[in-house]
Amino acid sequence: MTSGDDAQAPKVGSHASVNGLQMYYEVHGTGKPLVLLHGGVGAIEMFGEVLGMLAEGQQVVAADLQAHGRTADVERSLSLESMADDVAALIEHLGFERADVMGYSLGGGVALQSAIRHPEVVRKLVLVSTPSGGKGGTPRSSRGWLRWVRRPRSR
Repeated sequence: MTSGDDAQAPKVGSHASVNGLQMYYEVHGTGKPLVLLHGGVGAIEMFGEVLGMLAEGQQVVAADLQAHGRTADVERSLSLESMADDVAALIEHLGFERADVMGYSLGGGVALQSAIRHPEVVRKLVLVSTPSGGKGGTPRSSRGWLRWVRRPRSR
C-alpha cells in the first residue's frame, strides 16, 4: 500500500466499516502485515518512533480501537472480545489471509482475544506489557474491565 521509503512520512489514515464501527487505521511500510494495537486511553500515536522502525521490515497496520483516537464509540459494550472481533474483521477487510498481531497493554488483551477467537486470521502474536490477570492485574475476562479501570488505586 505504501513503500518502505516513505515509512517516516506523515500518513493519511482510512476508516474501515467493521461490525457497525468506523475503525480508523493507517498503513505504513510494505511486506508481511503486522496489526499494531495501542494501550487503553491511547491511540496510534502512542507508538511514536517505534511504528516507523517496525515499518522498515513489514507492512504495519496501526488501528485505533473502539472509543479510542479517531474511532468513535458505538452503542455496544466496550469489551476485549468485541474489539478482537473488530481486529479480525479489519484483517479480512484489508484482504489479508493472516496477519501478525502486536498489542501493548489493553491492545495486548485485544490481541490475545483476537488469537483465541479468530485463530484463522492471526499468524503470530506479540504481547507487550500486558497483564495476565488475577490479583492486582487486569481481569481475566472483559466483564470486569470497566470496573477495573475505575477501581480506586491503593498507594
